[in-house]
Amino acid sequence: MIIMIQLVLFCLLFTLLVRLSAIGVGINALYFYPKAVQERAFSLGLTDEKTVKRKRIVFMIPFLLIMLTALLLMIGLWNGVNDFWTAYLQALLFLEVMNWYDGIVIDKLWVGHSRLWLIEECADIPYVQTWKQVLKKSGILTAVWIVLSFAVAGLVVLIF
Repeated sequence: MIIMIQLVLFCLLFTLLVRLSAIGVGINALYFYPKAVQERAFSLGLTDEKTVKRKRIVFMIPFLLIMLTALLLMIGLWNGVNDFWTAYLQALLFLEVMNWYDGIVIDKLWVGHSRLWLIEECADIPYVQTWKQVLKKSGILTAVWIVLSFAVAGLVVLIF
């Protein structure tokens, strides 16, 4: 039961951070959008490439550090895990749930049904991922998380 609560909290943290990326309007998180939408925004003068790259870095570094720290604390401190394989399995579970949550809940449901993410000047360009794109991206990330969970498990054992 504790793991289920932690998974919900982990996904809520993920959602909160993604929401903060688009403070005010979706254009602030243009780095999440397909290239066609980005290029239209650039051509309309809504923003420029340099600004989008800077905003991506300013968001992604703290985002990744916060999510990693939360993951390490949940597994190592809250769950008291100190053996590698248990840490690996828990890291893999958290990262895979986050991965599929991102694809289904964030990309398809939230982005697809919220006006927050709509950039009016680019509304005619598809910006919500298709199911095929979600499945492809999440499938690729599944393989990535299988490998990176080893590093997370190593950090848990090293730190805790």
